[in-house]
Amino acid sequence: MLEYVFTLLMLVLLQAVLGFDNLLYISLESKKAPLEDQKRVRKNGILIAIVLRVVLLFVLVSVIGYFQEPFSFLTAKFGEKLEFAFNGHSLIVLFGGGFILYTALKEIWHMISIQDFTKNNEDPKRMKTAGAVITSIVIMNLVFSFDSILAAIGLTSEIENSIIAFIIMAIAIVCSGLLMLFLADRISVFLAKNRMYEVLGLFILFIVGIMLITEGGHLAHIKIFKNEIVPMSKTTFYFVIAILVIVDVVQSRYQKKLLKENNKL
Repeated sequence: MLEYVFTLLMLVLLQAVLGFDNLLYISLESKKAPLEDQKRVRKNGILIAIVLRVVLLFVLVSVIGYFQEPFSFLTAKFGEKLEFAFNGHSLIVLFGGGFILYTALKEIWHMISIQDFTKNNEDPKRMKTAGAVITSIVIMNLVFSFDSILAAIGLTSEIENSIIAFIIMAIAIVCSGLLMLFLADRISVFLAKNRMYEVLGLFILFIVGIMLITEGGHLAHIKIFKNEIVPMSKTTFYFVIAILVIVDVVQSRYQKKLLKENNKL
């Protein structure tokens, strides 16, 4: 029993750490919904995603081999220039990484090209219906959770009773989802009050997209001129994130000091 409790705590911690970038995406994406619907969008999106995560867990436990085996029609080699062997796992990760990269770049471009910040949230081109935002949150939540669920399956592989292993993983998913539900509104409020940190958030998403694309390329065994794509390690990812946060905090404080000096003059 003690081993089961320790495994559960490890899984909850794993889901919480890996869910940070997902939480950031939810906070930024929910801003595209009408103001009066944003809180409901975040809540419903996360609740639906929790249920679908448990369903995804059940599916992966049952048919995990199908996601790891390369598709014969997506396997090819073009001399020494290019070769690849896509499987279900790699396609999901590549799609998620590409979509996040596109979203981050689009938002960054919008941020530097906007002329009137007071009308930023009223731009009809950026607004979506509540249902569309909930759908985006749920889909990306599943993409983000794919690797974390596979990691959870690996951590519980030594548990002989498959039913107990499944229950432990399901509890960890629900706990991490409830934690996301608790933090989503708070992060969104913080970003609304400190809009300068939106730039930091978007660049974190940009790096997340790069990490997922490199991981997907590695899973697909893509080689370009015999050079295999190497995935960005989680250690490198968190180190880069930490540096970005430190630089942003130091720069914002230094900027405030400069503004005070200019006001004195």
